[in-house]
Amino acid sequence: MTYCIAVSLKDGLVLTSDSRTNAGIDNVSIYGKMHAFNTNPDRKIVMLSAGNLATTQSVIDQIKRDIKEHAEINLNTVHYLSEAAEYLGRISVEKQRRHTDDGQSSFNPSATFILAGQIAQEPHGAYLVYPEGNCITTSRQTPYLQIGENKYGKPVLDRFLKIDTDLHEAGRCCLISMDSTMRSNASVGAPVELLIYTKDAMKLDEYYCFQEDNEYLIQLRRMWHEKLKEAFATLPQFSKDDAKPLPGCF
Repeated sequence: MTYCIAVSLKDGLVLTSDSRTNAGIDNVSIYGKMHAFNTNPDRKIVMLSAGNLATTQSVIDQIKRDIKEHAEINLNTVHYLSEAAEYLGRISVEKQRRHTDDGQSSFNPSATFILAGQIAQEPHGAYLVYPEGNCITTSRQTPYLQIGENKYGKPVLDRFLKIDTDLHEAGRCCLISMDSTMRSNASVGAPVELLIYTKDAMKLDEYYCFQEDNEYLIQLRRMWHEKLKEAFATLPQFSKDDAKPLPGCF
């Protein structure tokens, strides 16, 4: 299992991913889920991946090969990020179909991706590409996308992320979301990668990789836990006068 987040805000992008791949309790490995591609200087494109590792690796290899061999359609020839997402979807479907055609009935080759970045003077953005190849993007009301084990980390994103949230504040929010997921699901784990991209910068120079024993990550986890306990302790108590029972109950 894995967990990845992409946040598209007014001032740029925040991307976060874990690095644990779990194929059973006795087969836990570390593979990065954040992939940056060597594209032309007028664009920066990053992909987050979740799902079958064989599929994601073959998809990444195909994208890199298309760039190297100057294929008719590759990340350097598309004019819009939505085109890049559709191109990624087609490759993903092709790779999944190839695994399925091999006759491995019990094998699930499905994979989900997030493609994020900026192309030339077009707006920055993020797209979630489903295993079927179709995709969606963010909105002002919901400026983030998740793939993988998303349920544990969603509440904090819903509460704190707005379209005009500061990029570094959003980065802390994503780290809390990741920590909440790691606390509830052992199949998601460090190292945690965090990338902050400022719109129109065309640089991927603010990248962080937090190991499990990273001092900042430990401090963030401890303070979040303590503040939650403090907030919980100050919540108002309820009494029988606060709610009337439904007719026929007790």
